[in-house]
Amino acid sequence: MVMSGALAAAAVGLILSGPIAGLLLGLAAPMVARMYLSIRSGRRRAAFADQLDDSLQLLAGNLLAGHSLLRAMDSVSREAEEPTSTEFSRLINETRVGRPLGDCLDDIAARMSSDDFTWVAQAIAIHREVGGDLAEVLDTVSQTIRERNQIRRQVKALSTEGRMSGYVLMALPIGVTGFLMMSNPGYLTKLTQSPIG
Repeated sequence: MVMSGALAAAAVGLILSGPIAGLLLGLAAPMVARMYLSIRSGRRRAAFADQLDDSLQLLAGNLLAGHSLLRAMDSVSREAEEPTSTEFSRLINETRVGRPLGDCLDDIAARMSSDDFTWVAQAIAIHREVGGDLAEVLDTVSQTIRERNQIRRQVKALSTEGRMSGYVLMALPIGVTGFLMMSNPGYLTKLTQSPIG
């Protein structure tokens, strides 16, 4: 799809403006596609991280109700929101075809780039070897994740003013230059039409 998009962009650029524009548009298409995928995957990972504490609460509640671990994970796959439901559905399908549960959990942690879910995978792996009350462990991990998310949101809210100031300061020279080019075009000619400029 990226190659097709790059060829189409190059063809449009070639038809409209010539070979240089075609080459530039053809090279820009893969970068735009990569940026788009990066934004989408970042949003998906952020949504997974935001839903993780609720998913763990649901998992712990099912374990306390007497369900097995896989049955509790199946319940999470049906009742959780997207993308958590998709990831747990994939986990259930992989374990049904014989893949070890630990590997499936590690893959989810790697796909979602989630250190928090890595803790969950390790807690479940330790529980399967040693035993103990997994529901209580998951409840404790869920509370820890919830507190970390709350602190992360507070830091984000407090740093918003600084980030907005940075955006304004980055846009200010471009805005002032555009205003000067529109209101007094001769003012900037020394910068653009002389060797010193």
